[in-house]
Amino acid sequence: MPPERLELEITEDVLLVNTGRTLTTLEQLKSLGIRLAMDDFGTGYSSLGYLRKFRFDKLKIDRSFVTNIDQDKDAITIVRAIVGMGKALGMTINAEGVETEREAETLMREGCDEVQGFLYSRPVPGNDIDELIAAEKNIVRLAPCKMSALRLVN
Repeated sequence: MPPERLELEITEDVLLVNTGRTLTTLEQLKSLGIRLAMDDFGTGYSSLGYLRKFRFDKLKIDRSFVTNIDQDKDAITIVRAIVGMGKALGMTINAEGVETEREAETLMREGCDEVQGFLYSRPVPGNDIDELIAAEKNIVRLAPCKMSALRLVN
């Protein structure tokens, strides 16, 4: 498998432990061509500091900013700021926790490159991935949305 096909999601709590060694490891992974995503962005204490120290390929906006975004002007303002910052740093922007088409449409209108959540699929056991991929034509799509990573559960 080409390394650029692998994307690792890193949560902020991972970055809080042995920061120097962790960042060195992430740099090594990135030098191999592996893509790195900062997961649950906006929920931790120093997310902005980590964006400055290390360039992630993707920024995943936490679901707490996504829920009811189509009705919450403050959430839209925060997402707009995160999208602008992430895009300026050259990152792909993903919004997690999307449950309605209106949320997906709002997030895409605000500049998110990808959306993921129960609107598209619940977590799928590893044994069922082949079936899901075969049935991909049944997955709801909102142009220009692209299918994001699938979460495997055992």
